Parts: sequence; C-alpha cells; structure tokens
Amino acid sequence: FASYYGDHMVLQKKPSGAVVWGHGELGAVVTVTLSGAGGLIVMEKTAQVKGPSGTWTTVLDPVDRGGPYALTAEQGLENVTLRDIYFGDVWLCSGQSNMAMTVLQVANASQELAMASRYPYVRIFAAAPARSGVELEDLERIDLPWSIPTAAENLGHGNFTYFSAVCWLLGRSLYEALGSPIGLVEVAWAGTPIEAWSSRRALQACGLPEDTGREGPWSFLWYCACFNLKPALCFAPPLSLALSSSTSPHQHLSGPQTPSVLWNAMIHPLLNMTLRGVAWYQGEPPFLSPGVEQPLLSHRALTSPSFWGTGEANAFLHTDQYNCTFPALVADWRRAFHAGSAGQTEPLLPFGFVQLSTYRRRSADDSFARLRWHQTADLGLVPNARMPSTFMAVAMDLGDEHSPYGSIHPRDKQNVAHRLLLGARAVAYRDKDVVFQGPYPTRAILEVTRGLLNVTYSQELICRQRDAQAFEVCCSSQASPCRWLRAPVVAVGSRTVTLALSGCRTLVLGLRYAWAEWPCEYQACPLYNPQGLPAPPFL
Repeated sequence: FASYYGDHMVLQKKPSGAVVWGHGELGAVVTVTLSGAGGLIVMEKTAQVKGPSGTWTTVLDPVDRGGPYALTAEQGLENVTLRDIYFGDVWLCSGQSNMAMTVLQVANASQELAMASRYPYVRIFAAAPARSGVELEDLERIDLPWSIPTAAENLGHGNFTYFSAVCWLLGRSLYEALGSPIGLVEVAWAGTPIEAWSSRRALQACGLPEDTGREGPWSFLWYCACFNLKPALCFAPPLSLALSSSTSPHQHLSGPQTPSVLWNAMIHPLLNMTLRGVAWYQGEPPFLSPGVEQPLLSHRALTSPSFWGTGEANAFLHTDQYNCTFPALVADWRRAFHAGSAGQTEPLLPFGFVQLSTYRRRSADDSFARLRWHQTADLGLVPNARMPSTFMAVAMDLGDEHSPYGSIHPRDKQNVAHRLLLGARAVAYRDKDVVFQGPYPTRAILEVTRGLLNVTYSQELICRQRDAQAFEVCCSSQASPCRWLRAPVVAVGSRTVTLALSGCRTLVLGLRYAWAEWPCEYQACPLYNPQGLPAPPFL
C-alpha cells in the first residue's frame, strides 16, 4: 500500500467511494479485498500495476460508516493486510504553526489529554514535514502513522509536532455531532507562506512566477542584528535558509518557504485520498518582528524545533496578494483532489479556515487587518461568490498576550475548533439550523444634519464592549489616501449601531470595524450575536 494506508485508518464512507492505491510489479494484477467480521468478504476489486512508477489504484464501492474491516492487497503469492479499518469522514488539516500546535500546548491541556481515551473512533495521522522541487507521488516520511488517540504518545507528543490541537478538537467535536468515525490527517509546517503550499498552476493564476516568494522580509542575519546575537549563532539553523553576504532584510529564502515545495512533497502525494473536508490555519507573520521586545535567544533556543514552531508567514509577505493566492489555492486543491480521487472527493470540497488572531497589542501596522480582509477575498464573509462552500472561524477576540509560545500562538484552540465546527456543520453537512457566522452589516445610512451614521446588521446584536474604539470612518475629500477617524458608538439597538461623526468635517467615504492587529480584549470585542460569535472585521 502507499505510505499513508495502515492499521487503524479511516476511509471515506458513502456516498463517496474510498480510493486505495499502492505499489507492485509492473504489469501484475493486484486483488484488493475488504473483509468484515469473521473474515466475511464484503467486496473484491482488481487493479493492474502500471508504469512508469509501478502503481495500482482502485476505488472501493461506497461503504456505510462503521467497522472494523480488514483490507488486503494480494499480488501473486504476496499479500499485505491492514486491520481495524473504519469507514467515516476524512478531514485534512493543514497550515502553519497555529495548526501545528499540539494538544499538549493548549489551555486545559491536561484535561484535554485525559479525555483522549473517550474517542477511539477518531483516528489520527500526521505527515512529517518535507519539501521537494518536484511533485512527489508518495509521502517521503510520516511522523505519526494511523493511530488510536492516546494522551502522552501522540496527542501530547511535544511542541509544534503532533498531534494538531485544532485538528483534534474539530475532529472530536465532529464525532460528537455526527456519531460517525472521523479520520484526521495533519499536514502542517510552521513558518510557511501560502506560496509554499500552492501549486505552480495556482501561483501563475495570480501572476506570481514560480520563483516569487524567494525574497522575504526576514532573515537570520536580520535576527542577529535585532537581538545582538553573534553571527555564528545564526548560521546553524535547522532549515536550509540561503543567506547572502548582504545584511539587507531582503534575503533569498529557501527551504520550506520556497514556492510550491510543500505542495510538491506534502499535498500532491495525498491527492488520491478521498476527503470530506479541509481545515486551514495559515497566514500569521514571523514571531520575531521589528519593534517588538523579545528576550535574547540562546543558540540552543534558536536551533530548536520549538523556535521554528514560532515563525509564521503571510501577514508580512505578499499580504495584498492573499486575496488572490488564497482563493486560488482553495480552487486548485479542490480540482486536484477531485481529479486525484477519480471524482470521489466532491468538486466543491468543503474548506474551512481560521481568520487571523492577534499579535502585538499597540501596533500601528495594519497588515493583520488587511490579511483578515483578504482571507475572505475582500468580501468580509464566507461563503461568497469567489469562495463558495467555505467557512471561517473568526479568532480576533482570542488574543493571548501571556502565551508561552508567543502572543501569535493563542492557547484557546477550543473556541477556534468550536467555531470551525459550526461552519462545518452548516456548510459541509448542510445543517440549516446551525448559526455559523457573526453579525455583518447590510447597510449604512448617513444622517448628515445630526452627524450620525446608522449601521444595520444582519443579526441580533449583543454589545459586550460599548466603549471600544472599534469603528472608524474615512473622513476625507478623496478616497486615497484616506484619513481614518474614530467614530464612537452612540447607541446599540437590536440590529443597529449608531455612530457619532463629530470629528469629520468633510465627506464620509468609508467605514471600517476592528481594523487593528489587536482589536479587542479576550472575548470582549464590541459586537457578538446571541450564539456568542463575534462580528467579523470589515472595510
């Protein structure tokens, strides 16, 4: 079998058929048998080994949820049997270090780990970080083969290794909601930009040549300069980052930041897998950033895996191209998984993502706000026309200034997973009774004579922070550059917010909300709906 098939795995249940593939002798016929209790044969398929790579592929008939089954591949006198196989829903979890944060690292970690044994039908698998200059057929390495969850051995393995807390908490919640076995596939690497996860096809769709992204706004020499580290400490990183002799902050990036290398090595090998959905958590900037005080890093800290768990990407790299690169990645992954699974993964594969959380409390930089906006293809809410069948977990109210992993890595992954769960139930499972979005404005009416702006929202409003300076108006005679002024909240009705425009003596050309790197305190943004979901930022 291919590398990511194994004992304890979950295969996608009906109405889809699970794809099974592996390696064999060129021209040979492989017989694949699915057996139930007592060895009773449920189905039998044959496939021929084809070149040039010597692989065989078959699609199982759709199977109802449940198990256990045995899956045997036989070629001549040789056979391999996988046991304890279940049919359920398979979800792929991908992204950077906030996806890679393990259950060991989250709030109430000991309690979460102690509960692992209650979920033997939520099976977990983690690919090892790998990169390649060409598209690979199979995974090079695996960190965690298909496993029944255990506290210490796999859910609490270490920092930024396996298993992903967001992925686990989402899968566990899906199991509770659906009662169906869940297979979770973690494919994440800290500090990686979206360009590395994108095929060359997707990058070209956004006008990015394949070598775009090699230049980035951070480097090891820059780290040295910022933190008074001896240069020698900066030349032994665990990742291969090519350094030029210049100390300019614009260095050539290589390793896992290079365009398409993670698509090639970590996503392309999985395309034959039949999936039910994807969860994505990516976009944060590098942990070390200009103007932020950080403790001096020792050589041991700088070269440790946990240091690399703290570097993240697109808030400071090609930020304003994310409104193309992200929708392009979603569409490209969908096409590729649909084709790779012989049409068994649905064309509009449900795709959930986490909107950026917080980083620096008093930063004047609006790159976070811009990236949050671009994550929705500049439309504010998903699903939308550019991003159908997607769902979003707003996380800007989950800031964690005292996180031992840096404020960019908040420990409240339970709320993140809960908000993803609501979106998955509504979008992937079409549960029309689930509210999965926060309130969003539908219109704004200017009362010029009274100096007020009345904003109408789509849902009932719960105001948690009346005094927060979250609303701003573009008060200017020209749209660009815009002069943004605070617009204090005068009143909050059941579905309306009234803002004062006393500081604006010219035209009001725009309105924005929560447009900041750290827009509000923990679970205390100004506006929520009765279900506790925050109103997302907008422009």
